[in-house]
Amino acid sequence: MSHAIRIHATGGPEVMQWEEVAVGEPGPGQARVRHTAIGVNFIDTYHRGGLYPLPLPTGLGNEAAGVVEAVGSGVDWIEPGDRVASGTGPLGAYSTARVVPADRLVKLPEHIDDRTAAALMLKGLTVQYLLRQTVPLKGGETILFHAAAGGVGLIACQWARALGVTMIGTVGSDEKAALAREHGCAHTIVYTRENFVDRVKEITGGKGVPIVYDGIGKDTFPASLDCLSPRGMFVSYGNASGPVAAFNLGMLAAKGSLYATRPTLVNYATDRQSLNAMASELFAMVQAGRIKADVRQTFPLKDAADAHRALQARQTTGSTLLLP
Repeated sequence: MSHAIRIHATGGPEVMQWEEVAVGEPGPGQARVRHTAIGVNFIDTYHRGGLYPLPLPTGLGNEAAGVVEAVGSGVDWIEPGDRVASGTGPLGAYSTARVVPADRLVKLPEHIDDRTAAALMLKGLTVQYLLRQTVPLKGGETILFHAAAGGVGLIACQWARALGVTMIGTVGSDEKAALAREHGCAHTIVYTRENFVDRVKEITGGKGVPIVYDGIGKDTFPASLDCLSPRGMFVSYGNASGPVAAFNLGMLAAKGSLYATRPTLVNYATDRQSLNAMASELFAMVQAGRIKADVRQTFPLKDAADAHRALQARQTTGSTLLLP
């Protein structure tokens, strides 16, 4: 029998249960995958805690790498024995094996190992759409990126450096500041003792930045808007501290005719063609040595609750993996 982490009620990490599950044969358009490494992401805590409501009971996790065991009819782009990864759902990656829609799987090239794929798929594809699609960066820009030492943040540090973009990153400690700079962040702001708005203005000579990337949410809003130059873009892609409360759109006008967007990965990787194109660019960056997976914590899959506790306590840096 296979095993999976499942929840029957929303709440804290204690609601996560290690259960035996039956994994059947794949139907048309599906594949059965045996997982070798599973990524942990902050969105998983939103699903577990009920911020993003789901029908219960449910599995958790979007991101994993593994080996194809069987495919259903109509699937001719992967076959048993292929190494694959997924980062765009459906939920249920916290499992030893599962059946998934085959068009959500990306075939892994030889130079991408399973742990790298599990650490990079969701987070790396998130950085791809943020820096290359939501606002296509060309080089020469200065940006503010919150949580620069997190899983998404460290990939963003590297990608920004590769693009010739000057990244200002907020972090929670001197140790995290050093880590972000090591990965390519040009300027770091330790928000626990520095006012990040004042520091951004100081770094930019009072101009502000054209783009703020904010995965924190409540704790950094509306101050993030005060970091923007006129007609700048506020990109809210996560809610680590809680969701941004409703606000009057007039605030955007008052602070400089600003733009705001709330993008998600699933609305960029909408089909197999777009998913493969995004993954190909990510894998090319890895092969070129411009991006490296930074796996800094691993937990046994059955101890996924401990991984969530560490993540929410901001005790982690880089990527966290669960190992079956």
